[in-house]
Order: sequence, then structure tokens, then C-alpha cells
Amino acid sequence: MTKNKRKIINDPIYGFVTIPDDLIYDLINHKYFQRLRRIKQLGLTNLVYPGALHTRFHHAIGAMHLMQEALYTLKQKGVSITPEEEQATLIAILLHDIGHGPFSHALEHSIVTGVSHETVSSLLMEALNKEFKGKLSLAIKIFNDQYKKKYLHQLVSSQLDMDRLDYLKRDSFFTGVNEGVISSDRIIKMLDVVNNELVVEVKGIYSIEKFLIARRLMYWQVYLHKTVLSAETLLVNILKRAKELSASGTDLFATPVFKKFLVNDFSKKDFEKDSSILNDFANLDDTDISASIKAWTSCDDRILSMLCNKLIERKLLRIEMQSTPFATAYKNKIIEKVMQKYKLGRKETGYLVINDSVNNSAYLASKFKINILMNDGRLMDVAEASDQLNLQKLSQTVTKHFLCYLKDIEV
Repeated sequence: MTKNKRKIINDPIYGFVTIPDDLIYDLINHKYFQRLRRIKQLGLTNLVYPGALHTRFHHAIGAMHLMQEALYTLKQKGVSITPEEEQATLIAILLHDIGHGPFSHALEHSIVTGVSHETVSSLLMEALNKEFKGKLSLAIKIFNDQYKKKYLHQLVSSQLDMDRLDYLKRDSFFTGVNEGVISSDRIIKMLDVVNNELVVEVKGIYSIEKFLIARRLMYWQVYLHKTVLSAETLLVNILKRAKELSASGTDLFATPVFKKFLVNDFSKKDFEKDSSILNDFANLDDTDISASIKAWTSCDDRILSMLCNKLIERKLLRIEMQSTPFATAYKNKIIEKVMQKYKLGRKETGYLVINDSVNNSAYLASKFKINILMNDGRLMDVAEASDQLNLQKLSQTVTKHFLCYLKDIEV
């Protein structure tokens, strides 16, 4: 008896989401995709917004649902999309985040350096394509922007894609930050295709303006919130210290799969040459890191133990943020105080005094313009078509510098 694979998933944002076909059902049930249930969408953001415990699994299902809506809208407007292209585009968006490592962006370059989650996503999609006997070939072409219908890739990855529409709405819902609420339904209904490019009808311009402003606000209020940055900086330095200790021969507790990445520095070439590395990475999730950090709270290394205890007990580092770089004299003053108080060398103090910067780019027209289809048939970039003066400013990258250090240090 054939198993019914036309299931529905009850999503807190959209209600019932339909799994459209058997292949997508099988992909969702694959161990690579099920791992996303164990990876939090927003890293350590729940230390600031306690409700932010949703996962990459939630997000991928939601993005697929929005893609179903977008493809339906385009077909209704006469855009030619074959059933094969529709299935492939749904697979591309479903698997777009499959390469994310533990804690999502927080540890993007800490577990493996120089290998982005997009690269791992591509490698995992290739592995799945072999397993599913070539059925993902078109999806991979669309994902990598190698297919003739460019707008299908733009729906997956651009300045206005189903990924962004879902994560803004979802992250806003689970954090309770209402500034991120956008009208994804209206934006999708306003989509069209002109000259093989995705465009937005002019009557949808205000929804796009709100989308861009919401994105900027969500970055400062959620993704780059200073306490989130403090927590994630702590997490990054925990991994950095653990890797340094492992490289010098210290045998640290770690789950077997995590240990492999602690003691080795794998490159992109290693991933491509040895499929076991990719398989092991596809076994890593938040629980491997969390269990290790919990164990390291009582390890012999004073720095690692201190960092882990601070994260576990949420006794985070103080963080200062400003639009200009911090003066060297000011940083040195803090470093000297930490060295004196804790009897540490300058190198060890580098784990307790961290200086870095973050960028916020709400809209980068240089990457992919959001084109507005005017009533007379002309295409205009949204920043030009908008009557909002601040939309021009949204296309500028804003940089903020931050300095983290121990709270018991008086400056």
C-alpha cells in the first residue's frame, strides 16, 4: 500500500502548509533536512527575546509555503512556469539553508573557517541529488543561478526573495518585535516578471518600502541587538579557545562528531574531496555545542571555564557600541585593567576584551535591484520610485563598532 505523502503542516504564521508532492515529502523527511529541527534560527537571540526558540526547519517550511504562493501568483498573471520548474524552485527554497551549522550565523566561521553555509548547502544538495538519482538537478541550477529563467533564482535569493519575506515575519512573531511585521501576502500578489526579471507592480511600492524599513529595524533591534552581539561574541571566543587548546594537545570533552571539527581545520577542498567530512558536518547541531560548553564550565583551562560559565549563567560581557572606532588608548586601558585584576597575559586577555564591528545594509541596489513596474511600463529602482527620502539612506551601509569586556572592570 502506497503511503500518503500529501501531508499538511500546521504553521503558527500561515496556518496549514501543504507538502505539494512525494519528492518534497521525501526530502523533508531526509536526515539532512530533519537536522534543521535542532538548529535555532536566531542563534543566541533567545537570551534577549526568550521566545526566539524557533528553528531553521520552521523557516525552511515557511519559505517553501511563500514560494508556492509566489509561483501561483506569477502563473495567474500569464508567466510560463512548467510543473518541473515549479517543483525545482520549491526544492531550491526548501533546501536553501540546509548547510547551516550549529547556532546558525553565530558560528558561521568558527566550526569551519572559510566555508560558508551557502557552500555547504550546495554540497549537500549535490549529495542529495546523487541519492535521489538526479531529480534535484534543475533545483541546483536554479539555486546556483545557472538557469535561463533568472526570476526563479531571484525568488530564492535576491533583495526581495521568499527567504527574507519569511524570516522577517517569523522572527518578528517569535521575538515579539512588531517592527518586523510585513505584508508578505500583498508583496507576493504584486509580483510580476518583465524581461526575465522579477518586478513589483507600482501599487505595491508602499509594501516594499515597509519591507525595507522593517528589515533595517529588525537588524538593529534583533539580529544586531547589542546584548545578542555580546552573547554571540562570547560563543565565538569559546570555540576559538577550545580549538586553540585542542590544537596544542589538550583533550577536551566533545561529542564524537564535534571532536572531529575541534581538532581539524577543514577547508572547502577537504569537504569536496572527502564525503565523510560533509556527512559529519550534517550530523552537527546545537546540542553538540551546548553539551560541550556545559562540560567545559569545569575544565582546567581558566579562560575556557570562565567564558563557558558566563554564557551558561547569562553573565554576559559588557558591550559598548558607537559609530566611530574606539580609541586605542581607551582599549589599552581596559586591557591593562583586565591583565592586572586577573593576572593574565595579553594573549589570554584577548578572549575577555573583544573589539569588532558590524554592518547593516537594508538594501543593496548594486547586488539586485528591486524594480518597480510603473503604470507606463517603465522599470524604476525602488529607491528612485519611492517618495520616501529615507529610502535613499537605506541603500547606504551603516557600520557600528563595538567593544566587549568584563562587567567587573571599572573604566
